[in-house]
Amino acid sequence: MPTPSLTDQTIHCSFCAKAMTEVEKIIAGPGVYICNECVELCQAILISEAAKPLTATEIPGPDDMTDDDILEFLPRIASMGVQVDAGLRVWVGRLRDRGVAWSRIGAALGMTRQSAWERFSGEE
Repeated sequence: MPTPSLTDQTIHCSFCAKAMTEVEKIIAGPGVYICNECVELCQAILISEAAKPLTATEIPGPDDMTDDDILEFLPRIASMGVQVDAGLRVWVGRLRDRGVAWSRIGAALGMTRQSAWERFSGEE
């Protein structure tokens, strides 16, 4: 049976963790997603920073948030882990559908054949 696609899942932005139902558009990359709001924020940062020297600019992190803000954000962060794992399962499933050996998949992921099989085969 072929591996399911990601279209059956609720996709979240990899940057702000908003669900695709909370934004106008989600742009997909290989295992990552970005919403129109984050693209607009990036554009604003790039425009405002154009004349300044290059530095790293971050969306506020845990050091800039209250405990309540972090607790509110935790479920979104957890959903990102689930989303990344689901995406990885789809990619591994496609390789298995094509007959790629567990040893090659494991090597690509920096793990043993057995570890790859245990994590992604769905068998126990």
